Amino acid sequence: MDALTERFEQERPRLRAVAYRMLGSAAEADDAVQEAWLRFHRTDASEIDNLPAWLTTVVARICLSLLRTRRTHREEPLDGQPEPDDDRRDPEQEAELADSVGLALLVVLDALGPAERVAFVLHDMFAVPFDEIAPVIGKTPAATRQLASRARRRVKGGEAADADLPRRRKVVEAFLAASRGGDFEALLALLDPDVVLHADRFAGPSPAPIVLRGVESVRRGAILASERARASELALVDGTPGLLMVREGRLAVVLKFQVDADRITGIEVIADPERLAALELAVL
Repeated sequence: MDALTERFEQERPRLRAVAYRMLGSAAEADDAVQEAWLRFHRTDASEIDNLPAWLTTVVARICLSLLRTRRTHREEPLDGQPEPDDDRRDPEQEAELADSVGLALLVVLDALGPAERVAFVLHDMFAVPFDEIAPVIGKTPAATRQLASRARRRVKGGEAADADLPRRRKVVEAFLAASRGGDFEALLALLDPDVVLHADRFAGPSPAPIVLRGVESVRRGAILASERARASELALVDGTPGLLMVREGRLAVVLKFQVDADRITGIEVIADPERLAALELAVL
């Protein structure tokens, strides 16, 4: 038993990485790996020819089941979801895992169907052959290849052949850096004097939508939101550079920008769950 435990522990970091990329939650990833250990413990190890591959398959099947259950209950509003148990969460480990993947990628992966997500993660991130992925998701190898290809296109946002994209990306990146650092002068240089910010009723403390007009009002709002900015990442939002704000690996707020002549003329803050679900998101 000690030998079996040692073999499993050697695989645990990789299995946790696989599960986290599929589930986007450190706590759920740990649960999936622990369930894999229980199944391994109940299995005759002498019948396992390739332990890493066997464990990867088990973890993938557990994650697929969790993803399908999550998809079934996706209609529940975000405000109604229970808060994670703080005793089970290690914020530092969660942050390290998120940094290793990228917040925007986690959010885009969350928009994929369960089978797409499993196929993409196993093949594109962990180089598992399609022949081995197919039995996990109950598809043929050819169908599995198509799922991974479709997921890849969605993750990358198609061709995104907008010649103006690099310039707008640079402006949004500068806005993010200035907001994170509380840089007043940098924000003033980026915002058009007549800039307007619209935030829906889910985005702020008030029950009504918020409208801020003018560079001073928008600048103050950006500085107040500096903590949110630290949990944000650049991504394509409906084909144009924007920002994703993430909590626990889940999309919470999106910022869309209007840019004219290297100045931000408009910002739309979206936190309404229905509107978030309708956005086309991709990783830059």
